Amino acid sequence: MNVLCISPGFPPNFVNFALALSRAGATVLGLGDVPWDELRPDLRDALAEYYYLPSLADYDAMLKATAHLIARHGRIDRLESHTEHWLEIDARLRDDFDIPGQRPADLAKNRHKLGMKRIFREQGIPCAEGIAADKPANVRAFAKAHGFPLILKPDVGAGAAGAMRVANTSQLEAALDSLPEGYLVEAVLTGDLVSFDGLVDGEGRLLFFTSHEFSAGILETVAEARPFHYHTVREVDPRLEALGRRVVAAFGIRERFFHVEFFRRAPGDYAALEVNVRPPGGPSIDLMNLSSDIDLFQAWADLLVHGRWPWPWQRLYHAAWVGRRRGVPYAFSDLQLRERHGALLVDTVEQPEAFAAVMGNWGYLLRHPELARLQEAIADVEAVADARTAT
Repeated sequence: MNVLCISPGFPPNFVNFALALSRAGATVLGLGDVPWDELRPDLRDALAEYYYLPSLADYDAMLKATAHLIARHGRIDRLESHTEHWLEIDARLRDDFDIPGQRPADLAKNRHKLGMKRIFREQGIPCAEGIAADKPANVRAFAKAHGFPLILKPDVGAGAAGAMRVANTSQLEAALDSLPEGYLVEAVLTGDLVSFDGLVDGEGRLLFFTSHEFSAGILETVAEARPFHYHTVREVDPRLEALGRRVVAAFGIRERFFHVEFFRRAPGDYAALEVNVRPPGGPSIDLMNLSSDIDLFQAWADLLVHGRWPWPWQRLYHAAWVGRRRGVPYAFSDLQLRERHGALLVDTVEQPEAFAAVMGNWGYLLRHPELARLQEAIADVEAVADARTAT
């Protein structure tokens, strides 16, 4: 099997997809914007061939590079980047070279937020109300019907990029004066941000699933530079699981990871925010692996190459990411944290600058079977020294 990995070295933990494919026996090809000699040595060893392009935004160059790899190695059986940024290019390349997987028509419903809302409504799945923001009169009518605050954000995008919160009519009018094309206006949901995450096989059957709970929404975290942490749960609320399964079925997800975001408005009451037909970002797969003592990178590779799922699993731990930001006077040093919580601290990880606004510049991976004990460690990682005593 020939598998083409787009940007195989980024983000750093996603290198594990290419390594796992190589272990599974695939011929792993790479196409990226990082020079060959800057790739990790183990990644270079895993790649049968790597094609370097200065920019992956040049689609004509991507077409030529893919055609070159096909001429040398034969048909491409699968093509993946696993990242939000390249989903559209992935889909176009699959379309142009008849490679199985998501095509541009699929992205119209599972990458465009207005397309997601249409599917949610058709399937009776509660969701955040929203409309296209292309006509100011419609936006004003929406504001009158739903009240403030409102969110203006791109129809296509990841995280909080380009999103803005408007709290009153004057702020809305100011935003409308300079609003780019391709935006929507959305009513604000209140509650706790949670997710339903997992992997499905080629028939859409759930092979693995879990849920993450987040300390705050991405927009608030970025706008206010809040501390940010999130963790897996050992017991997924059956009502969340049922709703998550409905979303996976409604969007026809096949042979892919998924990440569905919900607001928990009250116990057992969930409203869908969006669906992402890709792995959850940051260290989420690492957390899922830690929570169940599993290797989802290898499990995915074995699913693609051999069509099998030989991975028994159970949720053994709550696993968390806790970020730290440069310049913050934290109450506990790394050494002190290890003295207090050494058994819980699995690893420290630097975050790429592209993720730092949300995730922090670096942080800790932690796990423990008891949520209360995990939360004690999270609180200590985030604790800030008293300003009067900080040095």
